[in-house]
Amino acid sequence: MKSNQDLQKDVQDAIQWDPLFKNAEISVAAKDGLITLSGSVKSYPDKLKVETIAKSVYGVKAIVEHVTVNTGNHNGVSDEEVAKGVLDALKLNGVPDERIQVQVEEGHVTLDGEVRYNFQKEAAKNAAGNVNGIKIFTNNIAVKAETQNDLERKVVEHALLRYSSTADQNIRVKVSGNTITLNGTVYSFYQKEEAAKIAWNTPGVLMVNDELVIEGY
Repeated sequence: MKSNQDLQKDVQDAIQWDPLFKNAEISVAAKDGLITLSGSVKSYPDKLKVETIAKSVYGVKAIVEHVTVNTGNHNGVSDEEVAKGVLDALKLNGVPDERIQVQVEEGHVTLDGEVRYNFQKEAAKNAAGNVNGIKIFTNNIAVKAETQNDLERKVVEHALLRYSSTADQNIRVKVSGNTITLNGTVYSFYQKEEAAKIAWNTPGVLMVNDELVIEGY
């Protein structure tokens, strides 16, 4: 089992291994698998990338992220330009923008509305999050499926067995109406997130409760 000091060093080294963050002011704290990230980056996509790198490190069970976006005084992107960029990004990525409302205030972008599938919610986040000028991003989009038929547990279980990241894991599936609950254990943060994504792709799902536990490392 990694010590807190070893895990902290592994995450710090992983972040600095990326040329983009070699000299970035990112501090890492570790306690029993919980990683806390602090510091600042130059853009919101950089903020997301730091979080992704930390999640990929073996032994990380959870992340608390306090990284801020500091564009400096030379950013020069108005809220109006950010809003237009977000709307354009949604259209280019096939997100039903007529269902989504965009609010921008001092670089803080908030998305509200409803979509039929979770992949559309994720696409909205990924597309809008890459727009220049964003400092804070909040995704309040709700998933409202077309069908209200109850889900079948075996459909979800078979889907989990199709992918290498979840096929050999101790994952138990419980279905209640349009809600999927995942229990059991996996070996990494990545596998935990992948299992939730697969469950969210089930037609008709409205909620996924990810109660998977990351086993000791």
